[in-house]
Amino acid sequence: MAALPRYLQQTHLVVRFQRCCGLYLSYDGGTEHQHRRASANGDAPVAGTWPSLAQQNGSGSQQKPTDRGPAPKYIVKNYILYYLFRFAAALGQEIFYITFLPFTYWNIDPYVARRLINVWVVVMYIGQASKDLLKWPRPSSPPVVKLETRVDTEYGMPSTHAMAATAISFTFLLAAMQRYKCPLEMGLMVAFFLSTLVSLSRIYTGMHTVLDVICGALAAALIITMTYPFWDIVDHLILTSPFCPLFFTVVPFLMSYNYPKLDHYSPTRADTTTILGVSAGTNIGAWLNYQCGRTYELIGSPPFITPPATIDLLVVMIVRFLLGMCVLIVTRQVIKRLSLELLCSWHKVSVKDTKARQSLEIEVPYKFVTYSGIGFSATVVVPLLCKSVGL
Repeated sequence: MAALPRYLQQTHLVVRFQRCCGLYLSYDGGTEHQHRRASANGDAPVAGTWPSLAQQNGSGSQQKPTDRGPAPKYIVKNYILYYLFRFAAALGQEIFYITFLPFTYWNIDPYVARRLINVWVVVMYIGQASKDLLKWPRPSSPPVVKLETRVDTEYGMPSTHAMAATAISFTFLLAAMQRYKCPLEMGLMVAFFLSTLVSLSRIYTGMHTVLDVICGALAAALIITMTYPFWDIVDHLILTSPFCPLFFTVVPFLMSYNYPKLDHYSPTRADTTTILGVSAGTNIGAWLNYQCGRTYELIGSPPFITPPATIDLLVVMIVRFLLGMCVLIVTRQVIKRLSLELLCSWHKVSVKDTKARQSLEIEVPYKFVTYSGIGFSATVVVPLLCKSVGL
């Protein structure tokens, strides 16, 4: 049992999975097989240096997150799996959740959306902070094919994509079951399929080891299990407590500001601040809606029956979503510009200075304020606007 985690962390498992799915490294058009065959025949090897056996087995030295070489080319032999896993990997990006969560709030049920947001925030903060505390590297390339570059400066353990996918899928199922009549078996199948697909996509894209993904999914499941009995209690406190605005203004900001420090720049702090900002804004907005008597929830006692999916209903949902996203985009641009201008002026640096914008004193406040504004706009401004135009 002690050797199992070390085995699951090995790079060669990632390589094996990628090759089973038809994804191979290529050096000037040559695959590993061609390279080894040329070497065996005494021919000139394919351009590029193929990794040693020790590196392929994961026992060689790992690259640091900041060690970036030229991105190797790759060969795709199964485009169905390639596009499926690339799509699944996109489902785990923050941009997806920042669109999916408002959609749930506007078109499905604020009750469900609030629980999704709060569980998502807890899971993501624990996952992101764990990465920068454990500092376990991602799989090295070569021999792994890496299909993403933005998060290559982040550490790997645990996979926050696996955590988020598991948390969102099963939280949505549990929250919806409290409100609506829905088949449990079908819901479990869909939740399991989505979380598994996103988790496997992280191995396919070469961003995580098998151990990273398993630990991420298990950690999310543990958090859901431990917090589920308190969802209703916490939601009631958020909506009714007079200290809610103060709490969600101070605590998430301090959590962002005191995020674990690294010896190099990584987008994890910025992403975590974005998530905490969204949480702060949406919870303050939900509190204000409740105080003003605008809950936007179904009246009556659950379980409710979901309405039939008519063309008219689908059109209203799409228009409502598009209108809401336009409001959020404008909100983001306005608040981001104003906050950056103010902070850069205060610290006497140029707005165009990327390194200065990545500093703790500028990045955390402007990210937190910007996405708090987006969360508040999504819960307060957009519903009022939709109501005023008959949506």
